[in-house]
Amino acid sequence: MNTRIEELRKEIIEVEINSLEEVEKFKIKYLGRKGLLQDLFEDFKNVPNELKKEVGKKLNELKTEITQIIEKYTEEYSNTITNKSSIDLTSTPEPIAIGSRHPIALVKNEICDIFHRLGFTISDGPEVEDDWHVFSALNFPADHPARDMQDTFFIEKDPDILLRTHTSSIQVRIMENTKPPIRTICPGRVFRNEAVSARAHCIFHQIEGLYIDEKVSFADLKQTLLYFAKEFFGTNSQIRLRPSYFPFTEPSAEMDVSCSICGGKGCMVCKHTGWLEVLGCGMVDPNVLDSCGIDSKKYSGFAFGMGIERITMLKYQVKDLRLYFENDVRFLQQFQSAL
Repeated sequence: MNTRIEELRKEIIEVEINSLEEVEKFKIKYLGRKGLLQDLFEDFKNVPNELKKEVGKKLNELKTEITQIIEKYTEEYSNTITNKSSIDLTSTPEPIAIGSRHPIALVKNEICDIFHRLGFTISDGPEVEDDWHVFSALNFPADHPARDMQDTFFIEKDPDILLRTHTSSIQVRIMENTKPPIRTICPGRVFRNEAVSARAHCIFHQIEGLYIDEKVSFADLKQTLLYFAKEFFGTNSQIRLRPSYFPFTEPSAEMDVSCSICGGKGCMVCKHTGWLEVLGCGMVDPNVLDSCGIDSKKYSGFAFGMGIERITMLKYQVKDLRLYFENDVRFLQQFQSAL
């Protein structure tokens, strides 16, 4: 046994190592499960008891020497560039992770692009607003439920300041500062005091549209929305308008689009009705026009608004609204092909 240990010691001293690959081969040869040192340790049980102490010490010393050689060459070749001409130090490390746009952003951009082709501009406004732009200018009565604390986030120090509950506040600012004709859409984030669930969230996104000019009719509204439905949901899409109520439009309607999943025949997605509710709309109430300094006797207009999360759920068949806000990479990577 002592002779075999000495022969192995001489062998490791004479070995030549010129790269990290050779370091790995050396490690496997001598320290691997089936390595030469492992063979010696297995034979150690056959060594007479009176020699075990001496032989065991030599085996441990040999293992230490092999380990030191591995550490030495690993450090040496890890800090050495063996082929400088083939390495570009300015290049991006591999692999390059490909990112993707958020599904909310994808749908928002698609909707904006559709209305942009109709001549609508894109407008923006503050998320922290005052009562006038969110409620009063939009014909909300003083006792309307939306003004209650359980529906709206108010700033404690000033009850007149709140987080906007809809992007209609942007429309008010546009009407106050722009002379008709006005044709704009207002995408943005809004806030409502609601419990978070698979179907609702306290933060979500809207796109609202506004068109004001002379002789604007409900027929103009219907044709605009029909164009949007066919562009977004498919050329075979149909729409229907159901009477509804909003403080800032009169008459008002809810718009449904024919289910693109079942072709209007009825399925689980449309709850077997063949229709999907997508947005609210109506003709701008004359009181709103007058409040914003626009002559309601000369001008008329229509407005519409939709939740981007709702449209995205329909487009991508996402069943839980919370997935949009969790930033789970596994969920977001599914939309890479939609860029």
